[in-house]
Amino acid sequence: MPSTTSLKLPDELKDKVSTLAQGVAQTPHAYMVEAIAERVARDEKRRAFVDDANRSLQDFKRTGIAYTHDEVWKYIRGKTAGKNPRKPKPIKVPRARR
Repeated sequence: MPSTTSLKLPDELKDKVSTLAQGVAQTPHAYMVEAIAERVARDEKRRAFVDDANRSLQDFKRTGIAYTHDEVWKYIRGKTAGKNPRKPKPIKVPRARR
């Protein structure tokens, strides 16, 4: 069940929300709920991306396994061109350089 939350908006922002909501055939309330939901979804995706990157970094520091930039881009370009390129070969980075 939805709960009630009160927002105090500056008059200028409230006017903008009302005008824009009318332009997309929504109530100001529906417009704000949708805007908040979109922001939450975006921020959750960003958090997941950063968490994945941190896990990847920790894995790299532990194993030293990586791929060269050139090899990865060559593979990506081949895939996007509809080809079946050879997968990049992993390299082992010495512990001192991790």
